[in-house]
Amino acid sequence: MNQTVQQYDSAAAKCENVFVKKTKDYGTAWRILRTSSLTDQLFIKAMRIRSLETNAEQKVEEGVESEYIGLINYSAMALIQLEMDDSSEMELDPEVAKALYLDQIQKTKTLMLAKNHDYGEAWRDMRISSLTDLILMKLLRLKQIEDNNGKTIISEGPEGSYRDIINYAMFALIKLSEN
Repeated sequence: MNQTVQQYDSAAAKCENVFVKKTKDYGTAWRILRTSSLTDQLFIKAMRIRSLETNAEQKVEEGVESEYIGLINYSAMALIQLEMDDSSEMELDPEVAKALYLDQIQKTKTLMLAKNHDYGEAWRDMRISSLTDLILMKLLRLKQIEDNNGKTIISEGPEGSYRDIINYAMFALIKLSEN
């Protein structure tokens, strides 16, 4: 489990670095996006990963690692959006944005540790392509929840799905780093 924590923290640091740099470049323009738009952005990234996994030819240089980082960062943005209301200011100070981001990553890591304990690190025996498929399934569920105006009968709300997407993408980054 210590190895997983170290690897998770390393992957998280890589994602944080991208988030911080993009925040410096673009500010928090993403605050204008509704969570449904973030879900669609996540869907595009996950479909690109799946396409790269199945197609023999790749026409855009960017590989899957940057797409998994994007999945993590856009999911963290969605979690921040869920916690902030529409009256919150759009442009956040970069340090505030970073603190909100790190809070979501920490909450998600805590969930990972609990699930990892219960599931016995089963993800280590999974294929990266299966992690991609699980992410796509979570996104299709999210889209359905959003189409139902956030109402569910028995299922968890969107927060759990975004956290699962982050953790599956972190696992994919870990597995990619091991290859």
